[in-house]
Amino acid sequence: MVLMMLFLAATVLVACGGEEEAGSDTDTSGSEDTSGEDTGGEEEAASGDEKLYIPIISKGFQHQFWQAVKAGAEQAAAEFDVEITFEGPETEAQVDKQMEMLTAALDKNPDAIGFAALDSQAATPLLQQADGDGIPIIAFDSGVDSDIPVTTAATDNKAAAALAADKMAELIGEEGKVALIVHDQTSRTGIDRETGFVEQIEANYPNIEIVDVQYGAGDHLKSTDLAKAILAAHPDLKGFFGANEGSAIGVVNAVKELGKDGEIVVIGYDSGMQQIEAVRSGVMAGAITQNPIGIGYETVKAAVDAINGKEVPASIDTGFMWYDNTNIDDEDIQAVLYE
Repeated sequence: MVLMMLFLAATVLVACGGEEEAGSDTDTSGSEDTSGEDTGGEEEAASGDEKLYIPIISKGFQHQFWQAVKAGAEQAAAEFDVEITFEGPETEAQVDKQMEMLTAALDKNPDAIGFAALDSQAATPLLQQADGDGIPIIAFDSGVDSDIPVTTAATDNKAAAALAADKMAELIGEEGKVALIVHDQTSRTGIDRETGFVEQIEANYPNIEIVDVQYGAGDHLKSTDLAKAILAAHPDLKGFFGANEGSAIGVVNAVKELGKDGEIVVIGYDSGMQQIEAVRSGVMAGAITQNPIGIGYETVKAAVDAINGKEVPASIDTGFMWYDNTNIDDEDIQAVLYE
């Protein structure tokens, strides 16, 4: 209950705080926690005058999802009295830019690092450097193919995408052609969401055919063009799955621009303002919402625990939920939306 209240409070901050400039580096000095909750000293940062410093490097800044993760990280920084910075590249296609950010973070000799990898293989040498320097790595949102991170705070993306597949099957009568627009095929989120959806369809719905999977780098304009091309090649398509915020909005735009509202079942992932509007209008049948505020909060909390030598679980499942027009106004759903 306490954590849910924190999530609700942070959600208000996101709604009122406005959009951050892409790629900006935000310094949070750990302002006094005014929530009224007594932590009992269970998560003390460290003795001495200097606060712990934990840079957080995300996959991007262009989606509301990352702003919500940032809000959760800032909530934890204030609660545990630590200093964080939060930054990410302008787009989720800029792997090299993210590697530059990780390098710069390491050069500052931080106490720990939170990291959401765009390309887990590309990050391996830098993660090995951090490990050698005794700097705990907390993976978030998108894990890496390595045992270096102390933990990963993330959604179970395969399970969430499998639920999206079940909803798709239900809505198209368990038969017909469907396609996917995925943000990438290099990050764990991209791989797991594609795999979870495809494997669930192939294992359980023999009369559904997946005719195409395309990768739009999480960019809604590129995803729109890809979705239009798929619809041109498959005019009898019955459903689309957009595997992140930009992908889903690209599909919505394509369906609207081609006048196929109500003809194509669109299922999304994440819950920014445009997706919420698309669900309310009926253009999108529904979507998976993660808990981005919880992801940010748990990343910083795990970093503090790791620094202080406390036991940290190997993974932190931050949960997911399905929302559509029937439950979008429910209290538990509203708590994890981030318009």
